[in-house]
Order: sequence, then C-alpha cells, then structure tokens
Amino acid sequence: MDHQTHSQRRWLRIGLSACAAVSLISAAHAAPPADAGIQAASWKDHTIAPVTNPIFFEDAQIRSEIRPIFVHHTIDNNFLGGGTAQLYAVQVRWAITDRLALIATQDGYFDVNNDALGNPDGFFDLAAGLKYALIDNPAAEFILTPGLTFHIPSGNRDVFHGRGGGEFNPFISFQKGFGDLHVSGNLGLRIPITNNEQNVMAHYSLMVDYYTCRWFIPFVSANFWTNLSDGNNMPGLRGNGYDVLNLGAGDVNGVTQGMVGLGFRSRILGQSRCRRGLRDRRHPSLWTDEQPSHLGCVHPLLSGMKNLPAGNRVC
Repeated sequence: MDHQTHSQRRWLRIGLSACAAVSLISAAHAAPPADAGIQAASWKDHTIAPVTNPIFFEDAQIRSEIRPIFVHHTIDNNFLGGGTAQLYAVQVRWAITDRLALIATQDGYFDVNNDALGNPDGFFDLAAGLKYALIDNPAAEFILTPGLTFHIPSGNRDVFHGRGGGEFNPFISFQKGFGDLHVSGNLGLRIPITNNEQNVMAHYSLMVDYYTCRWFIPFVSANFWTNLSDGNNMPGLRGNGYDVLNLGAGDVNGVTQGMVGLGFRSRILGQSRCRRGLRDRRHPSLWTDEQPSHLGCVHPLLSGMKNLPAGNRVC
C-alpha cells in the first residue's frame, strides 16, 4: 500500500461529524416566561439535543425546531495535497403531537476545495422520516423513542451522493435524567436498498451533559460506526465516510470507526437558572437567580479516536 492510498483511507475514515451551530426551538419547549414566578420546570426543559453526529444521533425528545448546521473540515496534506471542505445544511423537526414528530435530518450543500479532486461541489441526499415517543415517563425522567428515516438518492454524484436506490435508517433513541445530569443514547442501522453500491452500517452514540445554566451546558459524546457488509462501488477500499458518506467500500466488513466530542451548548431562548448557590427559602429545591435572554451558540471540540489527520471546526 503506498502512502497516498493510506492517507486516503485515513481521510475517508473520518467522515464529517457535523454539529448544529444554533437550534431555534419552539416556545412550547422553552422555559416559562419571566413573569411566571418561581415554579417547578419539567425535566425536559434542561435537556439538550445531541450535538455531534446530528444526522444519525437523533434526539429522543419530541421537539419542533429549525437547526442550521455549518462544518469546516481540514483535509490532511497527505491526501492529494490537502485542502478544506465546507458543509452548509438545515434540519427541521416538527412535533405533530407531544409524542409524534416529523423529522428532516439530511440535506445541504457540500463544497470541497482540493485541486486533485477537481474542487467538486454539490448537494447531499435528502433524508426524512418519523419518530414516536413510545415511553415518556416524567416521574422517572426517562423517554424512549424509536423512529425511521429514508435517504433519497437525490444528491450529486460528484460529492459521493445520488448513488444506489436509497437507504433506510431504523433507530431507537433514549434519554435519562438524573436531576440536571442527562444521559442520551442512540442505536441504528443504515440499510441500503442496493448494497452493492453502498455498505450496511450499524451506528451507536452516547452523550452525557450537565445543565449548569442556559449559557453553559457542557457535554461529552462518543459516536461509533461498524461496517457490516462490503460493497462493489470502490473495490479494495478499507475506509468509509460513515456519518455523511456511504461509499460502498469493498474491504470494510467488520471495520469500526469511532469519534469523541467535547464542548458545550448555549441557549438563545428561555430563562437562566445559573447555579450560584442561592435558593428560594419557600422552595428549597429551586434556584432563583433569573437572567434575561441573550444569544448563544454551540462550540464543540472534536477529535478522532485514531489516525485523525485534521479536525472539524464548527461555529
């Protein structure tokens, strides 16, 4: 194996772990207004949606939101001279009821700046589906939500989309609260209709976050993909795009790739209950230092688990 081929595989193993820069959540799930007084909030009011791997790490909560996504990816210099890639996308989720949601999880425009590849650009495949909160137990602070999305091969082949006959993604997500500590998880399976052009892949993710106040919600996450079949689209290739690219690689059956993420999230809307040690004597379990609304954004720091030539910057 020559050095160039090895570097190509390293780059492809990374894929693109995108993060949402801003989520605009409906008022139905925002914190109570400032004049509502001190009252016990639902445990869901302090939860956040998964940040890394947003296409496949689906939130167990039923929310209505518009979620813009921007990813800047630096390509290793050993891969055809290096370069950069940018992804611009928007996700939409609509809570039809308090248990059922319509989700549009993948779209977007991909721009690759690499002379050896011809500086390709184009659109991603579209993906949409439904999810349903099968178990929603507020007393136990637990929610379990299965769902299904379908990836329509509507994108451009120049950016490795528009291939095959489409792809199903059945999944199940959960979230468990322990006060202001939350554990979220997801397990799913990418099932292409034409598996000679794409690979069957299992994906599984976990995130732990802690709500200190609306301005600072730190998290740590881990995402893994395991290839369960070989394809014929790229014979001999022992790497894949995982979270946004399914290349139909020919020598990846059994290969697992992982990525970890560290960062924090800030909320744009809703009240702030920063934990500074001040409690209301009438309600000892409640924190009372309310703050006005300000703008916020997500600032994740991503790093691969192995052979990561370059990282993603998200803003």
